[in-house]
Amino acid sequence: MNLHKRVRRLSAVLAASAVLALSSPAFSQDISEPHMKASRAAIAAIHATDSFDGILPQAAAALEQQLIQKNPDMQELISRTVSEKALALASRRADLEKEAAVAYAKVFSEQELSDIAAFYNSEAGKKLLDSGPIVTRELVKAADIWQNGIARDLAQQVGEALQAAAGTKAQPAPADGADTGSQN
Repeated sequence: MNLHKRVRRLSAVLAASAVLALSSPAFSQDISEPHMKASRAAIAAIHATDSFDGILPQAAAALEQQLIQKNPDMQELISRTVSEKALALASRRADLEKEAAVAYAKVFSEQELSDIAAFYNSEAGKKLLDSGPIVTRELVKAADIWQNGIARDLAQQVGEALQAAAGTKAQPAPADGADTGSQN
């Protein structure tokens, strides 16, 4: 499985976890302003919502393209109108920041959020954010190599053990599933 699929799967799991956490009655308490402030600081430090920055521009570009295809004679008006309306909606980005802050505040205490913000604003935290994807990619490569080695060694060791137990020179099953012609 490639890194992109793993990141998408992780994102889906995190989103599902957030939905469950937010829908739970245990988390329905009011959140204090200092707690929300700590949550906002933490989400800013970890860039929790940065990946959503392209949603409005992408939606505007797709709509503009769709409308121009249907009405090519109105291209200038469509482009101007889509840009104006998209800019007017840009202020709603703050709604996402608030929802993110609420989501984090419901899961983490004020102190935990302050600790998160402090760490990710430190040099080590900034380096983790910057270098984390590179390290993750290298870890995935290493895990794939390790997995292949473990599977190979397991097959070899099981084959040897079965061969010794059977007292024959049975060969391990070939990787392509072809019949080896050996008999027990």
